Amino acid sequence: MSYSKRLSLLIGLDSLIVLFSVYIGYFTLNPYFDYYNLQMLVISSLSLLISHHVFAFIYRLYHKAWEYASVGELMTIVKAVTFSIATTAVVQVVANGHIYVRVLFITWLLHMCLIGGTRFSWRMVRDRYMSSQVEKKRALIIGAGSAGTMLVRQLLKNNDSGLQPVAFADDDPNKQKLQIYGVTVQGKTENIAEIVEAHNIDNIIIAIPSLSKHEIQRIYQECSKTEAKTKIMPMIEDIVTGKISVNQFRDVQVEDLLGRDPVELDIQSISKKVTGKTILVTGAGGSIGSEICRQVCKFNPRKLLLLGHGENSIYTIDMELRNKYQKEIEIIPVIADVQDRHRIFSVIEEHKPEVVYHAAAHKHVPLMEYNPKEAVKNNVIGTKNVSEAADTFGVSTFVLVSTDKAVNPTNVMGSTKRIAEMFIQELDKHSQTNFVAVRFGNVLGSRGSVIPLFKKQIQAGGPVTVTHPDMTRYFMTIPEASRLVMQAGALARGGEIFVLDMGEPVKIVDLAENLIKLSGYTVDEIGIKFAGIRPGEKMYEELLGENEVHKDAVFPKIFIGKSVEVEYERVTKLIENHDSYKADYIREYVLNLANNKSEKILETAK
Repeated sequence: MSYSKRLSLLIGLDSLIVLFSVYIGYFTLNPYFDYYNLQMLVISSLSLLISHHVFAFIYRLYHKAWEYASVGELMTIVKAVTFSIATTAVVQVVANGHIYVRVLFITWLLHMCLIGGTRFSWRMVRDRYMSSQVEKKRALIIGAGSAGTMLVRQLLKNNDSGLQPVAFADDDPNKQKLQIYGVTVQGKTENIAEIVEAHNIDNIIIAIPSLSKHEIQRIYQECSKTEAKTKIMPMIEDIVTGKISVNQFRDVQVEDLLGRDPVELDIQSISKKVTGKTILVTGAGGSIGSEICRQVCKFNPRKLLLLGHGENSIYTIDMELRNKYQKEIEIIPVIADVQDRHRIFSVIEEHKPEVVYHAAAHKHVPLMEYNPKEAVKNNVIGTKNVSEAADTFGVSTFVLVSTDKAVNPTNVMGSTKRIAEMFIQELDKHSQTNFVAVRFGNVLGSRGSVIPLFKKQIQAGGPVTVTHPDMTRYFMTIPEASRLVMQAGALARGGEIFVLDMGEPVKIVDLAENLIKLSGYTVDEIGIKFAGIRPGEKMYEELLGENEVHKDAVFPKIFIGKSVEVEYERVTKLIENHDSYKADYIREYVLNLANNKSEKILETAK
């Protein structure tokens, strides 16, 4: 209905209500009208009719969406009606010197009931009858607090949501069996499975934005016992700022199920290290390197160098950052290979960065088992080139992105990263540059991680391949890993190995099962196949060796590993002679070196 038609309808309806109310008020007290009463009836009717429309426009009664009427709208009706009655009383005093109190009181009651009734009846009709025309899925709301209450109210208002809230689950014992907007708290979160079955629930919505990751994980485990789809309500801040609406839910992500809250940053120390400075990121086109670039840009550096070997990946991150930050930050894409010593030295000499985040590396464990020479060239010699260039040209801080696989390594990739750590720790002893390393576990969603592989396998109908039912890994998100790298740079004093408290390790098979369920399937539908441990893989990973453990955290959830003395001559020997060694010899050499074992390799293996 158009606005003009709606306005005409409401004005006509209200006019009839006003005249009817005045008439009934007079007729109730005096059924037999004489000329005098009839005269006052006409005067009162005209006065109330005019004043009602005046106050209706003042309080915008004709501009409100009554299908969403609430207590606020009721108060505007009370004000408009009361002031119009008061105006009529004044008119009666002027015309007759007397106020017909009982008549006006009856008129006020009828006026209120009829005006309010017509408005709120529209909401009732819309909610009860029009909404029933849309088939809705039954929803269980987890959390009967302010967020859950807001959500239920919005769902009941919005006919297009497709969801009908039928029950709450809340752990507060004082809320059990209470009704909120007609929806009953049917039990606690431990009773989710029973509530879903008893009320034929199709969707579960977690409406507690303040939940920690551990609590989300616990609740999701209860939800996963059912066949209902589980979603999460958006953050209150996003709703308040208008980024998204209350009923724009998101799916539960694997990141929500890590059981560990993300590390908070020391914004001030990072800003001091990055803002207004020249920053170089190697491996800037990779998943970790590109996210480091995004995080760095938030602190407004003067210049950001995006260094990488693959032109397509560097082009992608370059275009992304230019679209957002071109006016504030000088962004320079640099196509270069860290193995090209001359090129690396010339880049650092030309731009003289204050901070270098060295993320360029070969990280795929089985591939490096087959290509140990390339692992040494990229992970060890590449680190040597970049770190020595940083030392030569006075870089303030150098941060090496390492891995938990560098602890007691059983594979070439982990061994070469451990040797890279050894190299920068030795270099730090006689350099003005602060050289540090950062170790973290598997990064969800990064290239080569299990998540993209699992998703492809699920999309293809399965099965999902897991190496071993007991294999565990530490996991973190890409943004969290990148922030850790930046925080390590801000904490750097030289020679440290920074390690994140990553909580409890996660079984790969549990991760696969969760991902299958989050994709809307059951484990039986997709299936899980155990393929066996691949070359170089361990059943579990460590973050620090026994001789590296340092008990005290230097920052919430961030620890420093103790330095371990190494035979630096053997590192030098590997770097100088790797090209002449056979692959098998290099594999054994780096494993022995990284684990500080004596050299027992026969010369004939070269």
